[in-house]
Amino acid sequence: MANRWLDLAPKPGALAAGKQWHVFLSYRSVNRAWVLALYDVLNVLGYKVFLDQYVLTAAAPLAIALGEALDASAGAVMIWSGSYEDSEWCKQEFAKLETTQNQKKGFRYVIARIDESEISGLAATKLWIDFSNQREGPGGTGLLSLLYGLNDQPLPPAAVKLAAEVDAQMRDGLLSVKAARDAADADALVALAQTDDTAWAGSPMLLCAVAEGLIAMKKIPEATTVLDRVEAAFPKALRPKQLRGLAMARSQQTMKAQLLLGKLYAAGEIDPETLGILARTWMDRYNQSGNCLYLLKSRDLYRQAFEAFPTDYYTGINAASKSLLAGEKETAAQLAARVQNIVGDKPITNDYWKTATAAELQLLQAKYPEAAALYRAAVVMAPGDNASHESSHAQAKLLLQALGASDEQRALIDAAFRTRLP
Repeated sequence: MANRWLDLAPKPGALAAGKQWHVFLSYRSVNRAWVLALYDVLNVLGYKVFLDQYVLTAAAPLAIALGEALDASAGAVMIWSGSYEDSEWCKQEFAKLETTQNQKKGFRYVIARIDESEISGLAATKLWIDFSNQREGPGGTGLLSLLYGLNDQPLPPAAVKLAAEVDAQMRDGLLSVKAARDAADADALVALAQTDDTAWAGSPMLLCAVAEGLIAMKKIPEATTVLDRVEAAFPKALRPKQLRGLAMARSQQTMKAQLLLGKLYAAGEIDPETLGILARTWMDRYNQSGNCLYLLKSRDLYRQAFEAFPTDYYTGINAASKSLLAGEKETAAQLAARVQNIVGDKPITNDYWKTATAAELQLLQAKYPEAAALYRAAVVMAPGDNASHESSHAQAKLLLQALGASDEQRALIDAAFRTRLP
């Protein structure tokens, strides 16, 4: 039996004349995290993958560029979710996929359902794979079924057996990582990273989840060790490189982080995660030097990401806050209003960053008691994520200064991040 379950996955064949991509990924930006996990696995297997945020330039007419890319693709995966079904543009893209397949030029597409929304209409008659229980990303039986479906092949018996085992291992691994993070137990995360079963050895997802937890806990050397392992095993995966940049940034290795992320950006990686961490490094340089040009560069990168992916609240709130720091109060208010439509103004259960974002939105409106209550709720949700708390607190201090807050108002916000009772 294969030591790595992806050894049983079908490998990409040679591309026919006129084809540039093995797989075209059709999705909405709200599902970006899941799609990036799929992108990483396909890349590791050697597939040439069209993902718009890595290929299209800002000057390219979107509809024309996507149409040309689809014509140059041998197959496609359509990411189906409630968000997808609601988009008229995506319905048109579905029709394009169907038309392309019916032209009988060897093109084939598969639907990946990533939530429990109903697949209706013509799509219900097509081959679709259920990933509704794999919200973090594809793996196991579902991923192998998707790959064999793209190649119009049945799933071999050996793959069925091994993939079922991996499904169970993946679920257990993700639950174990979550439990360790909730318990603020960095040692448990480090121990999990030593797991050597097929789920951990055959995909970057679980090791990246461990590294992300360690970074949040400010355990940078431990996180770096995990990232060394995952990058050695999956050199083409994007997520480990992003996390390494974040780890460097949070350990004051600002220029190293900026060079790493800048290289990804120059290579065409324009997703919100890459742009967001790169923007953070420019903000760090502003804080170190006081050079306003660095603040404006940070603002522009956050704004670029938010305009390209308007459901990404992380880059949206940072674009708003950096605009306020740059003295652009009206722009900051407009951006903040858009972000508030995404996250609301209440604590989001078990989601530190959305709750901290809701807090920052209140602070931008100078609603100090409301902001303090939300910041405190976020901190309590993730008591071990010290680096995350420090990042949120540092941003809050800058905003308090820009808002001209009183000593009493500053103390109210500071108290929300206090780890000891008075």
